[in-house]
Amino acid sequence: MTALARVLGVATAVPRFALGQREVMRRIELALGPRSPEIVRLLPMFANTGIERRYSCVPIEWYEELHSWPERNRVYLESAVELLESATRKVLRRAGRRSEEIDAIVAVSTTGIATPSLDALLMERLGLRRTTERLPIFGLGCAGGAIGLARAAAMARANPGALVLFLVVELCALSFRRDDFSKSNIVATALFGDGAAAALLCSAGGGPSIVGNGEYTWPESLDVMGWDVTDDGLRAIFSRDIPELVTGKLHDVATAFLRQHELELRDIDRFVCHPGGAKVLDALETAFELTPGTLSDAREVLREYGNMSAATVMFVLERALRRGTPWRRALVSALGPGFTAGFTLLENDPRDLCHPEPVEG
Repeated sequence: MTALARVLGVATAVPRFALGQREVMRRIELALGPRSPEIVRLLPMFANTGIERRYSCVPIEWYEELHSWPERNRVYLESAVELLESATRKVLRRAGRRSEEIDAIVAVSTTGIATPSLDALLMERLGLRRTTERLPIFGLGCAGGAIGLARAAAMARANPGALVLFLVVELCALSFRRDDFSKSNIVATALFGDGAAAALLCSAGGGPSIVGNGEYTWPESLDVMGWDVTDDGLRAIFSRDIPELVTGKLHDVATAFLRQHELELRDIDRFVCHPGGAKVLDALETAFELTPGTLSDAREVLREYGNMSAATVMFVLERALRRGTPWRRALVSALGPGFTAGFTLLENDPRDLCHPEPVEG
């Protein structure tokens, strides 16, 4: 029987510049309001996001100037590698492992271009073995946390005993474009933040097992979300129908996935969801037949960090592993371009349920 991959630990990292939501709203009003009545009409959106602050790899003044796509990507490269290094060193400490033990890296990111890829750049910083296998993944968007975790688990299962490092970093705030008055740009400005996460997976050791994963891509849905590449960077694409799509379509897809594992929604103790926004969280609770307010971890992450695309669900998973009541089964879920739902199913050994991992101070 093939050994299952276990999550030995998860760690997160954010850049040093904190952006208070009120301050962002004030600057948008001063900078863009006089030039666009539509901006003024959309300003209440900032207060309705459920976000109090986010983090950025550049100071807020940076966004008040024009920046080309090459300039934005240079910032992305420098900042992404720094954040990944920080998250990796933190998760290695938590798991009691060393960087030279890492056998493979899976690195997910969709907010910039890196060739050599981010995992290759990180190898130099951490002094990883020259034989380390690398799998960079681009284009999954917000679904990258759930789907990328499944890809890393597959590598760990295929190589019993191998230590696999799963990385995800998104610098979404860099997509703000000062002279774009579209609703999509303002929605992105109200939601997006920067962050990174790292997880260690291995078939040996303690931690919850990854017992299943799945995806579903809806037909004729390519325009629901994604990026447009423009001369001055990436422009966000958002459909206003996302909450309705979640409410109306995710339930059947999720229950079909669980049936493959002889489970039902009521068998899941913890739902680890990507918090795309406040309305999306309400829709997720409906889709998963949860009492309103159940997704408290996701709401806390959204409030404290904003939407960091693929990295966000890993922030929620970190809390699920390190806080709160013990759980037997957890469903990690995220939605991304495609339009695709990604699921990863985690299970704790019943003998471990009375011993939750302590929270670091």
